[in-house]
Amino acid sequence: MTVAVITGAAGGIGAGLAREAARRGMQVVLADRDEDALREVARGIGNAAYAVPTDVTDADACEALAEKAYNAHGQVDLLFNNAGVLATGNSWEIPPEKWRQSWAVNVDGVLNGLRAFVPRLIAAERPARIINTASVGGFLPSPLMAPYSATKFAVVALTESLAGELQALGTSIAVSLLAPGPVKSGIFREEPPEQATQFHTVMTNMLEEHGLTGDEFAPLVLDAVERGEYWIFPQPEVLEPAFSARNQQILERKAPQFFLVDQDV
Repeated sequence: MTVAVITGAAGGIGAGLAREAARRGMQVVLADRDEDALREVARGIGNAAYAVPTDVTDADACEALAEKAYNAHGQVDLLFNNAGVLATGNSWEIPPEKWRQSWAVNVDGVLNGLRAFVPRLIAAERPARIINTASVGGFLPSPLMAPYSATKFAVVALTESLAGELQALGTSIAVSLLAPGPVKSGIFREEPPEQATQFHTVMTNMLEEHGLTGDEFAPLVLDAVERGEYWIFPQPEVLEPAFSARNQQILERKAPQFFLVDQDV
């Protein structure tokens, strides 16, 4: 038996991962703060799914999620710290509460998951893997979505630090960093402020035209997990040209060039 715990599982990437994991014979423990949508995903999966409404910004809720997962199945093999939010606008004009929410979900949500599960995974003394969801935005910062870029950069750093710590302890816990490109989800659901309206429209249109559905995306992720990959870039064509150009700009000490700025967004 393989048991996967997935946060942010009420839609988008998380729901796709849950359905694909169940199709591959896994038991899935689904977590999200949207209880109604979460239970709908679980009902669609059937007996392999266990829905645990969870706000990942609440450390006690994450501890309860871990306790329920282990009580239900006695083990956890895959932990997907996947929940995320996005806010748009000029960095100095985005309200403080939006900044705090971004950090609370995108960074503290991962950290709360680690605090709840890593001690249990270590104590189990059996192979397991932690997969933290960042973004290509964790390598390519963007104007008008600074909270997202900043928090996803933080997840990249946190994940690499985690991998080194677990390796230094000699555990059998592996780590992966998942960096999605365009995936159709509700992450752009919030109405943008006036200064970000055009940017928001461009991004949502790009997602609609080029984005994968969660169910198309999930097999690419789980295939990479099965291969034991640390860096999981299911859409390398989205990252690699721009990332190479960014690295070259840094090496040459050139000022950064920004996505969509040339389009007068």
